[in-house]
Amino acid sequence: MAREDCRMRNDECRIDPTSCEPIRVGPLCILHSGLIILSLLPSASLGAQRPRARDLGIVVGILPPGPLDAITDVAGVRVGQVTLARADSVNTGVTAVLAHGGNVFREKVRAAVVVGNAFGKLAGSTQVNELGELESPIVLTCTLCVPRAADAVLTYLLGLPGNEDVRSANPVVAETNDGFLNDIRSRPIAERDVLEAIRMAASGPVAEGAVGAGRGTVAFGWKGGIGTASRRLPERLGAWTVGVLVQTNFGGVLSINGAPVGRELGQYYLKGDVGDGGGSVIIVVATDAPLDHRLLERLGRRALAGLARTGSSMSNGSGDYVIAFSTRRPASSDQSPTRLTDTTALVTNDAMSPLFEAVIEATEEAIYNSLLRAETVRGFRGTARGLPIDSTVAILRRHGLQRQ
Repeated sequence: MAREDCRMRNDECRIDPTSCEPIRVGPLCILHSGLIILSLLPSASLGAQRPRARDLGIVVGILPPGPLDAITDVAGVRVGQVTLARADSVNTGVTAVLAHGGNVFREKVRAAVVVGNAFGKLAGSTQVNELGELESPIVLTCTLCVPRAADAVLTYLLGLPGNEDVRSANPVVAETNDGFLNDIRSRPIAERDVLEAIRMAASGPVAEGAVGAGRGTVAFGWKGGIGTASRRLPERLGAWTVGVLVQTNFGGVLSINGAPVGRELGQYYLKGDVGDGGGSVIIVVATDAPLDHRLLERLGRRALAGLARTGSSMSNGSGDYVIAFSTRRPASSDQSPTRLTDTTALVTNDAMSPLFEAVIEATEEAIYNSLLRAETVRGFRGTARGLPIDSTVAILRRHGLQRQ
């Protein structure tokens, strides 16, 4: 193996620069064929030294977060991630979100897909919206890796105990294009990477920044990545939780809590040769509120309002998608495939407004976390630098938007 392929060093996986062998070997560090695969448990992070929004006193909105301020605050939701890095050529990965720990094909959940701008390749979306159900993990990866990832999800679903007679399954795989930092034409994602991300998915803290499917992404001209946040409604409004996970890879004019951060840092859309405002974002929304397809679609549309608050204009070349699901399944004890009715009680239309506020706030904060947690990455066609923390904090203080 060439020595230049052994540059990745972080808290979870250290490579001896002479032998190219892992110094720490275990479930977090697998080395094969010159490719360093950083398999990240939800509690692990490549960007642990960089803060989240709340660490900096950036408080978005009025509603309180859940204990983890993450999508996994929704009971049962699990996240698994695998990060691929090779020298300066491969920077990509897989992020998997599961609605629960059971057989996701047999124990379907209500779901909806919302399209902000359809310049993207979201596999499985039409069946989700036709039937209003999700029957697979949600997998995020790079654009040209979608077919391989979808095939891997099929391998996972067909191999689950109880699915021996399954002859049709609908894998849901979403993407953003990480071709600036990643040699995307090499399509480096393999079946084993997707299966590992799914099988290691767990509750608990979620790694953010340049990890998983966010390893090679760029947002607002800075290093983007994976971000997450949550909101919990008070008892009088249902005590429901809304969690969001984002894969950020889009452009615009960055605003944080209304402060013109992008403009004051001198990096924003339509300024000289700073990008074209393109790119994409995937927003995964989970809730334990009893919502059906129609209500989840309404909830998902409000997530786009959170995206807009950060400064995105959803440009022509941006694939902006929301995948929303509810973990609350029909209350009827009869879950046989021959049943004729479902009996789930649903949130009323009038009671949806607090959930709308929750998803807007969680989406906005998740996007900030994806930027703040992402460290600088040198890649295939250049370098994406992490958002400068000190300068950002100074701008927020100047505008009176940071709590001490």
